[in-house]
Parts: sequence; C-alpha cells; structure tokens
Amino acid sequence: MQPTLLIIDDSTTLRQQVVEILKGTGIFGTFLEAVNGIDGFKMLLDNPVDVILCDLEMPGMDGLKFLDMHNAHKEIKHIPVILLTGRESQKQKIKALERGASDYVTKPFDPGELIARVKVQLKIKQLQDDLKEQNKRLEELSNTDPLTQLANRRCLMQTLEKECQRSIRNNHSLSMIMADLDHFKRVNDTCGHQQGDVVLKAVAEAIVDELREYDLAARFGGEEFALLLPGTDLSQATFAAERIRKRVAALKFEGCLKNLTITISLGVATGPRKDIQGTDDLVRLSDDALYAAKREGRNRVVIADPE
Repeated sequence: MQPTLLIIDDSTTLRQQVVEILKGTGIFGTFLEAVNGIDGFKMLLDNPVDVILCDLEMPGMDGLKFLDMHNAHKEIKHIPVILLTGRESQKQKIKALERGASDYVTKPFDPGELIARVKVQLKIKQLQDDLKEQNKRLEELSNTDPLTQLANRRCLMQTLEKECQRSIRNNHSLSMIMADLDHFKRVNDTCGHQQGDVVLKAVAEAIVDELREYDLAARFGGEEFALLLPGTDLSQATFAAERIRKRVAALKFEGCLKNLTITISLGVATGPRKDIQGTDDLVRLSDDALYAAKREGRNRVVIADPE
C-alpha cells in the first residue's frame, strides 16, 4: 500500500502544484487536501497519513496552532509535518521547528527540493514505523510461550501484579485458576515429547476458547497453566474452570495418542479476602487448591479453602 500525503493550504493553486509535482514521482498513492488547519486536523484523525505538508499562514488555524494540536495527540504526533512558508525569517523557521515541525520549505519552492525533503521525511517515518513494529514483536516474543503461544510466566506475574492492585483499590473480584494435566508423563513416555507438545498446544487452544477476551491464559511451566480472570467472582471462576475441565476431557487425538485419556485438574482462588495481600497469596491459594484436586483423584475442580 502506497503512502498518503496530506496537503493543508488555503491556496487551491498551490495544492494542485504540489500534487502535480509529487504525482510524477510515484512516491504517494493517495493525496488528501484541506483548505485550513481545522479541516486538515479532522482529515488526519480520520485517515492514515504518512507525511503532512502544511502552510504556515492560514485563516482560522495557522500552521503553528496546527502543530500544537498535532503534537498533543500521541497517536498522530509521530507523523512528520513539513511547513510551507513564504517568510525568509530565520527566527520564524526556528520557532516552527521548536514547535514540532520536522522540516520546512520556503515558497516559491523548487520542485526538486520539495521532492527531496518529502522523501527524507517519508524515509524517516518508515524507519520509525519498522522499528516500532520490531519492538512490538520483540515485546510479544518476550511475553509469549513459544510452544503454546500463551503468555509466559513473566507476563503472567506482571499482569497479576497490576490486576491485584486494581482489585484491592476498587474492591473488585479477581480470580486465578491453576491447572495441571493429569499423568502427563505417560504421554511423553508412551508417545514421545513431540506428541506431548501436540497435547499441550491442543489444551492451550481449548483453554483460550473457554475464556473471555480480557482474561489471561499463561503457561506456568511444563504441563501447568495459570489463568487470570479479572472482575470474576468465585462462582463464575469455578464455572469457567469446570467448562475447561470438560473441554479438555473431550479432546480427541490421532495416532499414538488415540487411546490415551487426557484430563486436567484445576484449583480456583478468588480475592479480595483477608489472607490475600498480594500476588504471592493468590498464586499460593490457587496452587494449594490444585494439589488438593490431585490428591482427591484428579480430573476435578477444587476451590481454595475459605478464610
């Protein structure tokens, strides 16, 4: 998809001139035009824009006021603004750059200079966009379990800390479910670790399908999973855990796994309560309930002991 240029200028002639010059380069696929800063700002909010050419002097909202509004919005302030100015005043140009302009072109402008300056700003933005995308991907990788694509333990604990604070502050329920596959060693011993990975991925998908979009599912380690359910009381969390238990028990596999029964044990704990003062307490209580489920025969949901 080719980039988009937004031209803000009260002169129809100048806007047409800019379009004619830049159309011939093939740099931009879309040209948006606005007659003043207010209309230009509305277009900027409603359309994906890569570079902005904005006149410094316009009726209503001039270029400097446009820059102020542009820079006040986090989601668009990274879009480069090249000011078009008929003034030769060095002081005015410096003022524009200090207010957030990426560059300026003095009118009447040379077509070659305009093209060069636009190309530079577009290249900078593309590099910045690429860097943001790479950083986003790195952050996702650092928070994701590579096998199941669930959150990893690090991500879980960071989210749990925030949700615990929010739960205590707002006196809202926060539930945690610890889950562990039953007799998983048999799967690896009988069919090998590759088939064990198949089971883990299938169970992860089943868990996610039974949760809400804003719940968090994480691989806690090995065949153990941790689920965080904000705004969820004990009865709701227990119901969710039971759905997951039934869903896992109904999973069907092929080949070596065909005759193996896969079940899961789950422990549920919910705050706020007097003995939950932080993240460690919620993890401990849900983990204790999980191991109670193991002791009581597996393939079941157990609620943490009352206060």
